[in-house]
Amino acid sequence: MRLRALLETDALGLRLLGGEDELDRTVRGVMTTDLRDPSRYLSGGELVLTGLAWHRGAADSEPFVRILAGAGVAGLAAGEAELGDVPADLVEACRRHRLPLFAVHETVAFATITEHVVRQVSGERAGDLAAVVDRHRRLMTSGPAGGGPEVVLDLLTSDLDLRAWVLSPTGRQVAGAGAPLPGPLGTALAGHHLAATRAGRRAPHRAAVAGTTYSLFPIRNTGRGSAAAVRDVRESVLSDWLLAVEADASDWPAARLDLLQGVTQLIVVERDRRDAARTVRRRLAQEVLELVQAGAAPAEIAARLRVAAPVLLPGLGAAPQWQVVVARLDWSAAGGPAAAGDIASGPVAQALLEEILVDPAVGGPDSADRIAVAHTGEEAIALVPLPSPADPPSDAGEGAAGAAADGADADAPHGEPGLHADALLASVREPLSAGLADDGRLTLGVSAAVHSAEGLRGALEEARHARRVAAARPGRVCAAGHHELASHVLLLPFVPDDVRRAFTARLLDPLRDYDRRHRAELIETLEAFLDCDGSWTRCAARLHLHVNTLRYRVGRIEQLTGRDLARLEDKLDFFLALRMS
Repeated sequence: MRLRALLETDALGLRLLGGEDELDRTVRGVMTTDLRDPSRYLSGGELVLTGLAWHRGAADSEPFVRILAGAGVAGLAAGEAELGDVPADLVEACRRHRLPLFAVHETVAFATITEHVVRQVSGERAGDLAAVVDRHRRLMTSGPAGGGPEVVLDLLTSDLDLRAWVLSPTGRQVAGAGAPLPGPLGTALAGHHLAATRAGRRAPHRAAVAGTTYSLFPIRNTGRGSAAAVRDVRESVLSDWLLAVEADASDWPAARLDLLQGVTQLIVVERDRRDAARTVRRRLAQEVLELVQAGAAPAEIAARLRVAAPVLLPGLGAAPQWQVVVARLDWSAAGGPAAAGDIASGPVAQALLEEILVDPAVGGPDSADRIAVAHTGEEAIALVPLPSPADPPSDAGEGAAGAAADGADADAPHGEPGLHADALLASVREPLSAGLADDGRLTLGVSAAVHSAEGLRGALEEARHARRVAAARPGRVCAAGHHELASHVLLLPFVPDDVRRAFTARLLDPLRDYDRRHRAELIETLEAFLDCDGSWTRCAARLHLHVNTLRYRVGRIEQLTGRDLARLEDKLDFFLALRMS
């Protein structure tokens, strides 16, 4: 459809403020935003609706319009409810960038415009979509939250007999109709979607899991056949939601494909609302981070934390504990490092960390309300609140404090509260590895919980050190926790490769050669002997050997290497060699 058609539709209440010569532009979708920088959600051809909450002064209009024009949007429609009139500086910025600008009368809901554009873009022939969208529009306008994506999915089920779920890039269910999607299935579908997106395959992506076929739609595009985004796909693929439909869309007619694309655009509205709400938490995290890195007085940091605590943990009386999580994304191109400035890794890691730190067992689009993530340089840094030890858990784990406590890892060392690196890694490694493909790498570091502002700077450094330990490990997604900084694990990754190879070869190569010739399993015996702390009885039982056989093998190890496994120094050398090999 053309912009001109929107202007000629009286029910939409649009008034042209500039760009009359550009009214023949094609509209491929619609997106509502109050973000200062909505570029990651734009792919070109959208009519952008804004309530102007981002506008705090005349200087804000130019960068906002420049971002829209650079993304290739069709036009901008600004609501008059917030400021009364559309600011003159916004009108002038749109004139400079040749971006058509409309004013939306305060009596017209953005949902009305969204519904109209989706119906027109998808085509009047999709009568079933028209029914869904019309009913959803009424629900959206009945309350400020619009019922959320669950409303759209319920209507898909009731009107079109389609079971569908909105998933995060890690496979966490954001919304769904009917029975929840099992966690492993969500993870598998997210992995299929990320792999297909990175391979450049056209959506919807088909995935067969456990004998059932699913069609996966990115919640990003503005319509079937829309032009590829000008930005690098790596800037969004790891944080975009997806719509998983239990059906094979490969033989669907164009009308039905169009209707599902229209549904994704309705969900984009909800995603944008959620992301706009995150801006407060991001700003709090950024302010705390800047104070910590600048070496501010603990009292000043504590004052800022007291401001953050009610936002992140509403209803919690005492000041909580805090954990810090540091993430970094590194990309390469054409087999080598990506050119500087190709990808803004800090903001990408920030958006990804906001998705990662949501407990996979917690559903809903607002389940990340307790997470504040900032970015600096190439790093993303999360400030994660935990209940104070003095705070009893709320009934059945309900409420903000109880929800934070539920996020604690029961397997953490010594019963430590909060996030644990191993559990965090296990929940995201499979799908994100698919999205990172063969040119990306994600490393995570997790600090211990700290109880005051004085400990926050140490927690930040601890998380950064842990991330560097993770970066020294192989794999696309790696994580390390603070408990690893007090052991040999901290030292081993930083041993130079040539020293590592020489050390392990001198001690282990004679045993490997002997095992190859005689199948004697000396390496396995050595590992078990050290794991059993040199106990002959326990080691023999583990290996299902007679103690005399074990003594013979250990004697052969000592003979081949010239070492004595009764000496602590030699045991330690063997232990380190096995860890580094």
